[in-house]
Amino acid sequence: MKQALKNVCDSFRIKGTFFDYEELKVGNINKTYRVTYRQDDGSLKSYIVQKINTNVFKDPVAVMENIDRITEYMRDEAPEKRVLHFHHTRDRKTYIFDEDGGFWRLFSYFNSSTYNLPENPEIVKNAGKAFGEFQMILGDFDASLLHETIPDFHNTRKRFEKMEADIKADPCGLVRDVREEIDYILSVKDKACTLVDMLAKGELPLRVTHNDTKINNVLFEKGGTKALVVIDLDTVMPGLMAYDFGDAIRFAANKVDEDSPEYEKAGVDMEMYRAFAKGFLKRTAKVLTENEIRTLALGCFAITVEQAVRFLDDYIMGSTYFKINYPEHNLVRTRCQAALARDMEKKLSEMEEIVRHYIVKYTK
Repeated sequence: MKQALKNVCDSFRIKGTFFDYEELKVGNINKTYRVTYRQDDGSLKSYIVQKINTNVFKDPVAVMENIDRITEYMRDEAPEKRVLHFHHTRDRKTYIFDEDGGFWRLFSYFNSSTYNLPENPEIVKNAGKAFGEFQMILGDFDASLLHETIPDFHNTRKRFEKMEADIKADPCGLVRDVREEIDYILSVKDKACTLVDMLAKGELPLRVTHNDTKINNVLFEKGGTKALVVIDLDTVMPGLMAYDFGDAIRFAANKVDEDSPEYEKAGVDMEMYRAFAKGFLKRTAKVLTENEIRTLALGCFAITVEQAVRFLDDYIMGSTYFKINYPEHNLVRTRCQAALARDMEKKLSEMEEIVRHYIVKYTK
């Protein structure tokens, strides 16, 4: 792997002498490495090198074209803000294909901290601000310039349709073991599809959204609570505000990790929910439509069920999409999401009231 990483860095004209590397166990899709070079003055400088999962991103060049367009736009719109910088090859490309067809990119490393299950509401609030601000900076960006990097990524109805077809096919003979999970997920299908149904009727606006607002996609100052930059821009494309809000809650306000084997303990931490809502709505409240306001809390439930569908479908199909650490990993993820969705249903009214509170506070 050392030589492969060195070859990538050479293609991106990294100066100095290759010193060290480590694989970063982050994300469920791409392979990520921190690579460190010794500079001519003896100092060390690190970079992030990623090998893109082309089974997920079928057109990785389109992914990088999207990233180029939005990062350039963000630097022009908000020059005082940190934005990810992707390095270029000699022929001005932000990517390379290796001799085996692997797709690589390299971008700047921030000496920072990330959080999966933060205990400090201040961190969650600042993550909310960062994602809200990200959307506001891109508020006037022409969405027609963006490729749909994963077609129907958050089309909940189509996610259900695929899962139901795969249940019937049952290629790995696993369906008999997950009947309870299937029954629950199908029982909330229509409720979970409310947002995409409203979008189809023209009742919700499409915006340029991040579409993967897990809190570990925000870098924070080292050991601190100040948000530095939003990362993982592969899925930035037109989407629904409620899904960005909801996915962040699904990840940051769950009482356990999304793949915790103690999935029965999953549930919404309302202190963390309130903190994220406060930060996010401080940046976005004034642009939201009434229907968006009404569906923010519901978006948390919808995206959690959708994620349960995705994990369960991948499990049924032999776990070919998400990275797994053991054979039942996706099943454990499914059960954790289902338990979280059940708790969200119980707390939906309270979640809606908190949204209203901050809408009133920030639109006075």
